Amino acid sequence: MNRLDRLIAVVSPNTALKRQEARHKLNILNSGYGNHGASRTKKSMFGWNFKGGSTNEDVIKNLDTLRQRSRDLFMGGAALATGALKTSRTNVVGTGLKLKPSFDAEFLGLSEEEAKELKRTIEREFDLWADSKVCDVMGLNNFYELQQLAYLSQLMSGDCFTLLPLIQDQNSIYDLRVRVIEADRCCDPEKKDNKDIQGGVEVDVNGTVRAYHFVNQHPLGSSTEKKEWSRVEVFGESTGRRNVLHLMESERPEQRRGVPILAPVIESLKQIGRYTEAELMAAVVSGLFTVFVHSETGELLENDIDSDSEQTESENQEPLELGNGSIINLLPGEKIETANPGRPNAVFDTFVTAILRQVGAALEIPYELLVKHFTASYSASRAALLEAWKSFRMRRTWLASDFCQPIYDEWFGEAVAKGRIHAPGFFDDPVIRKAYTKAEWHGPSPGQIDPLKEVNAAEKRVTNGFSTRERETAELIGGDFEMNHRQLVREKKMRDEAGLSTEGGEKSEQVLEDDQKFSEE
Repeated sequence: MNRLDRLIAVVSPNTALKRQEARHKLNILNSGYGNHGASRTKKSMFGWNFKGGSTNEDVIKNLDTLRQRSRDLFMGGAALATGALKTSRTNVVGTGLKLKPSFDAEFLGLSEEEAKELKRTIEREFDLWADSKVCDVMGLNNFYELQQLAYLSQLMSGDCFTLLPLIQDQNSIYDLRVRVIEADRCCDPEKKDNKDIQGGVEVDVNGTVRAYHFVNQHPLGSSTEKKEWSRVEVFGESTGRRNVLHLMESERPEQRRGVPILAPVIESLKQIGRYTEAELMAAVVSGLFTVFVHSETGELLENDIDSDSEQTESENQEPLELGNGSIINLLPGEKIETANPGRPNAVFDTFVTAILRQVGAALEIPYELLVKHFTASYSASRAALLEAWKSFRMRRTWLASDFCQPIYDEWFGEAVAKGRIHAPGFFDDPVIRKAYTKAEWHGPSPGQIDPLKEVNAAEKRVTNGFSTRERETAELIGGDFEMNHRQLVREKKMRDEAGLSTEGGEKSEQVLEDDQKFSEE
């Protein structure tokens, strides 16, 4: 107790005791993070309104507003929002993630020829289903277009649902169908029957997701049809078959619904949109060179008089209008004032660039890629693209594991059941089933800023055993090495038969020799 407290204790012991108690509480509050981010005494922290909650309060209760604002930004509320989502969609999905079967031939006891034949059969059969729009319940998109739809919907709405019904169609060999459902339709039913349902997601006592509840119409639609909910189990009770795919990015444990990717930057994007519109309007006004005529007599110019009103001006007075090199006499007491907004604003680009760098950091899209403007050096531009592709590859992996692979597993099971693919033991052992359905999904390549440098780097990776020709072909141009190899063989044979021997032919021969050595190793 200091001298002041001792003096106060003599006069008012209760006051001194309260001071001592308050000081003790303050010491507790200001320990550890209380001295920094959790401080309640620093002036810099005053006025910080905060209130945390569970994932239900923080996420689910705010989702409706977040979704609608995110969609509004995408549909024209902010051009940068549209560009950001489409940039991610184009780089992650592009023309679609292509199947590359990579089953465990050694475990399955397949010879090299049997493995090649099975691989070609799987690719042929899967293309028969995936390239056709019959795979879509609505019949509008093929499998690769459905990937774009599901991914873009997940970015915009926070999550996306996919049902996998079996529908017989005389025009299709396979019955598997893909039905993509927008996030809003998964919501709480009017009667929960004492089940733990939040945001339309039902969990059991262990917190395991057991079912989803879908309404028969879009909640934001204008339909007068009575709302009815359908409970769809994640796995079929009798068959164990996967019924629902939930595409979302989890941010917190026990989170049941996803958050739109634009959520952290909604305010910034909206304000940037408003600022851009205001600057554009000011520039248009400046370009029109608007002139105001100031009159001390209060008389109106002829152009301002309504056609139905009486003409009070002299018939000899000429209308005032701007013209090339025109000299116009004004009435006594009149003078002109011009509206000069001072546009375009010289600092507009600098300010917008600073904000967009922050937006790009939040979306994991570098500024250069966000605005498609590359003016830096080769090293800086390449660093920006490499940083962006860390995020794109991560999201591509999620899309492949949460959307493409589960659908492929269901398709493979149907193909085996119908005898289209011969896979002994597929339904007998989960390990064998996994060995057969193992696959890789390759999408469009990142592209090259300097193709020669990229190709040389790929060649060295293959030479030193850090990668394979197959992987490098897929990463560089999104192609298929085996198809390239077969085509090179045919071209070499055609050139030999024609008696051509050029540097290109000799180079192709060397490539074939290298391929032969690589396969033998």
